[in-house]
Amino acid sequence: MRSLMPWSGPVNLRQGMDRLFDRFFERDWSELPAVAGQWVPSLDLSETKEAFVAEVEIPGIDPKDIQVTLQENLLTIKGEKKQEKEEKDERHHRVERSYGMFTRSIRLPVAVDGAKVEAKFKNGLLTVTLPKTPGAKGTTVPVTAG
Repeated sequence: MRSLMPWSGPVNLRQGMDRLFDRFFERDWSELPAVAGQWVPSLDLSETKEAFVAEVEIPGIDPKDIQVTLQENLLTIKGEKKQEKEEKDERHHRVERSYGMFTRSIRLPVAVDGAKVEAKFKNGLLTVTLPKTPGAKGTTVPVTAG
C-alpha cells in the first residue's frame, strides 16, 4: 500500500528524522554498561553555611582502596573495586555490578580548609566533609535606611 502513496518530499523526511532523534534522546543511557575496567559511582554534593559535604556510593569496596585528595578547590576521589575470584564451574546468567578503577573530581565554588577535611566510610557510603574557610563563609551586611 505504501508504494501507491506519492512521495511527499522533504517534509516527511524531516518528520522522520525528528522522530529518530527524539527516540535517541529519550533513551536512558545510564542503563548502558560502563567501559570495561571503569565505572562512575553516584555522588551527591551538598552545602551548609559551614561546609560542603560530598557523599559517594561505593559499595563492595575496601576503604584502603579509596584515595581522597584536595588540591586548591578540586576534590578528587579515586579507587578500585576489585572483582571476586570466579569459580571454574560457575556460569553467570546476569552480571550487573561494576568493577574496576574510578575517578570523580569536583571543583568547589569557594575555598575550603584543607587541614580540617574529614573522610568517613561506612556501609558503602563515603562521606567527605570539607569545612569552608572563614572568608568563604561570608558575612551578612545590614541594610540601613538613609
